[in-house]
Amino acid sequence: MLARIILTLLVAAGLAQAVPPQQQPTSTPAPPDVAAVPADATKNPSGLATKLVKPGTGTEHPAKDEIVVADYIGWTSDGKMFDSTQERGDPKTLGLNRILPGLSEGVQMMVVGETRRMWIPQGLAFKGQPGKPAGQVVFDVTLLDMPLRAPADVKAPPDDSTHTGSGLAYKVLRPGTGQRHPTRVDEVTVQYTGWTTDGKMFDSSYAKGEAMTLALDRVIQGWAEGLPLMVEGEKTRFWVPEKLAYKGRNAPYGMLVFDIELIRIR
Repeated sequence: MLARIILTLLVAAGLAQAVPPQQQPTSTPAPPDVAAVPADATKNPSGLATKLVKPGTGTEHPAKDEIVVADYIGWTSDGKMFDSTQERGDPKTLGLNRILPGLSEGVQMMVVGETRRMWIPQGLAFKGQPGKPAGQVVFDVTLLDMPLRAPADVKAPPDDSTHTGSGLAYKVLRPGTGQRHPTRVDEVTVQYTGWTTDGKMFDSSYAKGEAMTLALDRVIQGWAEGLPLMVEGEKTRFWVPEKLAYKGRNAPYGMLVFDIELIRIR
């Protein structure tokens, strides 16, 4: 089942689909070294060249079949920008075995929080496909998340988490940009991943290939209590005791841990 939904995501998350032909952003200037690989770049045997732009905060690298969330900007070697998730304000969920080979190879060198510039030769990029950028392309990529990996504190709420009277615990991972909170009669659009306390992922919107829209009066009690604490743009980790989850009636049993990003209140 999981393999099937992940395959659906990977088909949907290929870079070709992430470059809509009708969108041609032009406002982010190309870096000065876009035309040629600089002397201080790292050169891989494949022909890929990369250079660290900003160090990351993570310690682990994505696997070749990993699902990641990333921001990126792409330029041709003459400095024309052909795609940018930053311009659209829309980081992308990417399956690394379904995107450009050079981009996949480069992202596997990264850690979360890192920004890396990649000079990708045509043979590792669009390979001369009609309508796609020709020749070498350059990407600046920021690795934002590896959303299917269990967090280090999955076993129990850490000391810096907040506890409510019901037993729900939570910790804000990224502050939001919105002002209002959803009510229990609202619908919300979210990205999320859920784990059991032994680190097994049992559900993820990332693995399903799209954000989920949910009515707060139809979700488990822990979500119905937790989501109204959030604002749009916020990402929060919740530790949901069994009595606020599936109440021992069906799997998954016990306390559950969710990372939830509130995208919008409908």
